[in-house]
Order: sequence, then structure tokens, then C-alpha cells
Amino acid sequence: MTSPAAGLHARVVDPSRGVDVTVTVGPDECVALVGPNGAGKSTVVETVAGLLRGTDSTVHLDGRDLARLPAHRRRTGLVAQRADLFPHLSVTDNVAFGPRAAGAGGREARHRAATALALVGVAGLGDRAPATLSGGQAQRVAIARALATDPAVLLLDEPTSALDLDARAAVREALATARTGRPTLLVTHDPLEAVALADRVVVLQDGRVVEQGPVEAVLRHPRTPFAASFSGLALVRGTATAAGIALDGGGELASSTRTVPPGRPVVAALHPTAVRVGRDGTGPGRTVTALEPRDGLVRVRTADLVADVTVVTAAALGLAPGVTVRMTVAPDEVAVYEPAG
Repeated sequence: MTSPAAGLHARVVDPSRGVDVTVTVGPDECVALVGPNGAGKSTVVETVAGLLRGTDSTVHLDGRDLARLPAHRRRTGLVAQRADLFPHLSVTDNVAFGPRAAGAGGREARHRAATALALVGVAGLGDRAPATLSGGQAQRVAIARALATDPAVLLLDEPTSALDLDARAAVREALATARTGRPTLLVTHDPLEAVALADRVVVLQDGRVVEQGPVEAVLRHPRTPFAASFSGLALVRGTATAAGIALDGGGELASSTRTVPPGRPVVAALHPTAVRVGRDGTGPGRTVTALEPRDGLVRVRTADLVADVTVVTAAALGLAPGVTVRMTVAPDEVAVYEPAG
């Protein structure tokens, strides 16, 4: 039997969690795993890391079978949501711990720690105690700790989710440096993180891969509801027409992006801010079902379409649940294509 090619190749099977996922990551590639809570993302990461041992799972790294190796022999570097540094050790000693545990001498371990700290931009923190670090500084030290072991694969499990917005940019920069030259698997709920770090996106749902592709393709033309939500878009379903899409809920949206012959089931992706809302005009009326605050705007929900408008617009139109509105979208804001599966 031929061994898999270079990079990471894993099939993670965990019947108790309902997971059966195959993922491949190239030698210098970062793949973002996204999906709702419980989709199987952490199961994949923990299996690759060796923290979960499934008898039906297979993990190959550069052609080597890792499935039967313990975690400490897999050469995987894991950066989780929280740094969890040893409080009684200095920053340098925290980062040097991995090399020392792998058998490196004290001088070599400290050299590797210094190199890793410099690589992620925190070289001046070596003598500090973990308790004196900010959240962003501690997470960059955690990244350095992973790099000091010279991992063959890097596993990033929501590495910025516990940080404030100001710290995330610096940590993303450190992660971009860390992921270079090695296969990297990134679990994230942050589309900006996927854009900044990943080459491809794999969407999981109910323990299965439901969508995957280059980051831009998945974010621009999501084929599943979660991918649409992740990218900030809304999906509506209908039937392809010569002009665009006839919506299941009534009415038609014209699209300048349409490649599907008329008559086939399709979805349309559009951004809620591109939807114009009025009380008058042509087209079918839609009943407002809910109004929700959203990032300084008001999200207007109907049975099939959603729109984001300013508070001033919502007040001027007298929007409220039960009110009838008419919604329009410019053709260049609507992408029509066939759904996944």
C-alpha cells in the first residue's frame, strides 16, 4: 500500500461523537476548520494531536503513520484558546520546557526558546513571570512554546477567541509567522482569522464535511447555511431563471452572477446591508417577523429575506413585527449558483 504524500492526511472516525471527517493539509498550507458547536472540529484536532485515540482513525504526516504513536512523539504543536503557561516558570523557561522534555540540553533549550520568542515578536519578555503578561503577550509566548519544539504540524484551536480585539491583530501576525513552512490546521469562529491565515476552508456539520474550498471561494459563494453565516452573507433558495432567481417565498431577484440554466434549484448569496427596505414600491410584500440589534444596525427579518438598516431608517419606516415591507437588491449584489449536495 502506498503511503500518503507529504503533508497531513487524517481520517477521523469517532462513532460515539458521530464524527467521520477526512482532511488533507499540504506541506505549507493552512486549512481552517469551521462549523457550529458540536460539529466535530475539536475531535479532529485532538485526534491529530494524539489526545484522542480512535481505533478507526488514521493520521499520516509526511507519509509517516502517527495513529499508534503517543502524543509526545507526534511532533505536533498545539496552541489552544488560553496560553496556560506554567506560573512558577519564567517566560523563557516556559518556552524551553518542550525542548528540555524532548532531551535537549539546557543551553540548547534556552537558545531555541530565545529564537522562538524573537520569531513571534516578544524577545524582551524572557525574564518576565507569566502573571505579569497581558493576554496577547501570553498567547504569543504560547505560540513560541509550540514553535520551540520544531513541530512538523501546527494545530491552532481557536487561538484568539479569548483575546480582546486590540490583542488579536498582534497574535494573528505571530500565527502567520508560525504557520509558514508547515501544515497547519486552524479551528476558528472568526472569518477575519480565516482570511488572514488560511488557504482553504473546510466546513463541518454534524460530524461530516459539508463544504470546502479556497477561502475566497467559500466566503464569496457559500453553499451551506453555516458557511453563509460565517461569511456574513445570507442564503435564499429558489429556482434559476433567465434573469436570476425566483424565490421560494415569492418574487424574483435579478443577478449579474448566474451560470445555472433556468429551472434548476439554486441559492442566492447576498449581504444583508445590500438589501433595500421600503414601505412602497413594486414587488411582493413581505411581513417583518423580527427586528434585532446587530453591530450598530437593525436586522430586519422576514420569512425568507433579511436586511440590515440603520436605526434612523428603521424609525423612519416605522418598522415593527407585522409591518409589510418591500425589499430590493441590486443585481451585482446577488450571486446565484447551485447549492451543495
